[in-house]
Order: sequence, then C-alpha cells, then structure tokens
Amino acid sequence: MDHMEGTVMAAHRRTGKRTDVVSRIISAFFAVVLVAGLTLLAYPTVADWWNRMHQSRAVATYIEETEDLSKAQRERMLAEARAYNATLPSQTDRWRPTEEQRKRYESVLDVSGTGIMGYVTIPKLKARFPIYHGTDQGVLQIAIGHLEGSSLPVGGATTHAAVSGHTGLPSAKLLTGLDTLEKGDTFAFHVLGETYTYQVDKISVVLPNNLKNLDIEDGKDIATVITCTPYGVNTHRLLVRGHRIPNPVEPDSTDYDSPVRMMTFTIAAVVAGVLVAGSLIVRWRYVRRHRPSGFHVGDDAAVGSRRTGRAD
Repeated sequence: MDHMEGTVMAAHRRTGKRTDVVSRIISAFFAVVLVAGLTLLAYPTVADWWNRMHQSRAVATYIEETEDLSKAQRERMLAEARAYNATLPSQTDRWRPTEEQRKRYESVLDVSGTGIMGYVTIPKLKARFPIYHGTDQGVLQIAIGHLEGSSLPVGGATTHAAVSGHTGLPSAKLLTGLDTLEKGDTFAFHVLGETYTYQVDKISVVLPNNLKNLDIEDGKDIATVITCTPYGVNTHRLLVRGHRIPNPVEPDSTDYDSPVRMMTFTIAAVVAGVLVAGSLIVRWRYVRRHRPSGFHVGDDAAVGSRRTGRAD
C-alpha cells in the first residue's frame, strides 16, 4: 500500500505543477492585458504632456534667441515683415504664392532657422503656443501654424494675420476650447520681443474653402485664430476674429506652461509610476511566495483517510 500511497502523492504533485503552469500563463495574460489597457488609457494624457513640453521649450528657446539679438537686428527683421505685409493687398491671389514669394515668406521672421516666427497666448484657455511658418500637418500636429497668404503677426494698418491649429487631437489639446471664447476676450501675438493684443469682436463658422472672412480690410489691424469644428466631425472652420487694442497696463499673469513646471510634473509622474509599479511587484511576489503549491491540505486528508482505512 505504501507504493499506492506514493503513486497518489506523485500524481498530486504533477497535477499541482500543471495547475501552477496554467496559473502562471493566465497571470501573464492578464498582466499583458492590464498593461495594454493602461497604456491605451494613458496615451492621450502622456501624448498631450509630451506636446506641451515641446511647446513650452520651443517658446522658451524662442524668447532666449530673441533676447540675444541686438535692437538693430530686431528692428530690421520687423521692418522686413512689415514690408512683406505691404505687398499682400496688391497680390492677384495671395493664397497661391509663387515659388519666389514662398521663399521670401519662409525667410521672414525666422529667428532660429526652425520656422518659429513667434508665439500666441490665449489667456482664457491658459494656452501659449509657438507659431510656425505654414500650416502643413507636421506643424499642426504639435503647434500653431501661420496661414501663408495672410499678414505676418506684427500689427499695423491694413493687415489681417491668421493662425490655425487643430482641436481635439488624441495627442494634443492645442486649440481645444477655442469655441468657448466670447466677444471681449483677448489673444496676443508675441514677435521679436513685441506684443500685439487683439480683442475678439466676431466669431464665425464657415466652410473650409470660404476665405472671405480673412480679407485684408483697408486701414484695419485685425487677426483671426482658426480651428476645425464641430468637434470630431471637422467639416467646418471656426474663425475667432479680433481687432487690435492697446496692450494691458498690467502684465499677463496667466499660469502658462513652462519647462520648469513641466519638468516638475514629469518628476512627480515618474516617481508616482515607480511607486505604483513597485507596490504591484511586491504584492505579486508576496502572493506567489505564500501561495500553496503541490498537493494541498485536502490531499493530505485524502491520503490520511486511506491510512485510516488500512488500520481498520
């Protein structure tokens, strides 16, 4: 009977090992599913954070490079931009520039060679974005683009600057919330150390090919911020137009993103992630270490009952 008892115990051990292997596979599967799910949930937040970090660094770098220029250099670049703007009203089709006109456009206000011409602030949205030359998708995925054919954002009579950005991207908020702006709200362009403030006076929704609302009006200094609408459908364009007003006496105190602030968030997020991951690993190892393996108490009882049967 000892041989039979040994056979039973060996069978239970084999069963326990198979159960343990299956348990590990199931645990690994659910771990992968959990990680994949958390990754999908975290993607919009992480991607938006990454873009905000890029935007804050781009703006900070632009400010530093602008401050490194001499007063004469800044004045020369602003004069070039205003001279460019003066040519637009007389162009036959400013929305379809020639190759020569495009080269001139891309060279004006390009302080660093990266295509950044300045940045825009929208206090109500607590938003501050670099403005790049042009509106190709490479720009609009991460920042705001200046609409070529519109005036450069350096103010002045008979100008109409237009900038454009996406709304509701999974990877970046950008101009999400622009539809909450109302008449009387403000936005500002910051170029070569100068600030140009505009007060919203007109809000329109038009088809993408309707450029009438972007006309340059004689003697007026106006600007328009453009985004897609409705959210998720994007069949139309939301145009938020403003007219130039004096800069506020009190400096803008809006809490915009900055590299230091974003780095603080980064460190906090990494520390929190490490703590959570560490606690999960410790918990998992504890459970594995204290989980019964092989045959269990019930198995011993079964063997014991057989022994009792033999004694009887």
